[in-house]
Amino acid sequence: MRYRPISPDALAAELTERVDALTHRRRIAVAIDGAAGTGPLAEALTGPLKLLGRAALHVPAAGFLRPASLRFEHGKQNPDARYTDWLDSGGLRREVLDPLADDGSGEVLPALWDAERDRATRLPRVPVPERGVVLVDGEFLLGAGLAFDFVVHLWLSPGALRRRVSDEWALPAYERYENEVDPSALADVVVRVDDPRHPAIYEP
Repeated sequence: MRYRPISPDALAAELTERVDALTHRRRIAVAIDGAAGTGPLAEALTGPLKLLGRAALHVPAAGFLRPASLRFEHGKQNPDARYTDWLDSGGLRREVLDPLADDGSGEVLPALWDAERDRATRLPRVPVPERGVVLVDGEFLLGAGLAFDFVVHLWLSPGALRRRVSDEWALPAYERYENEVDPSALADVVVRVDDPRHPAIYEP
């Protein structure tokens, strides 16, 4: 596999340019998928997109986790549950992605569930204007049929995954995702982030 080294600033600029070139729909949904570093990259794109006249909204997938009674039904450190049961993909689809469709309302819910307090956020919906971009970041976003227009996958080597993921018990979940979904094959851009200060873009 060949990777092109790139600085974090240049990576954000390159991804911003590619997202800005997407004009096939009235509103664009972007996924930043990975086990670590997804939030900072999503934030790094919002400002530059706004400077280009594209309204940009960052929506962390962590705001769409299922209630604790469902997430922890098989224990708080069950890797299979982490992989299949934590993310409310139906809620993410209903409250974020469906409204972005050309026949959708254009009004997005930025978070559905407060996992810390284990209750609904009750946040107001945010209108996304035409040419707007919503950046959804988090883990295990691919392979569930979620309708993203552009996908960036942040890839970690097995050694880096062990170093950078704080929940060591969850490592089998990431290994299962890699084997079953092969997110690198589904993504538009794959970025190796073993060292977040020195990312590299995969070039086939």
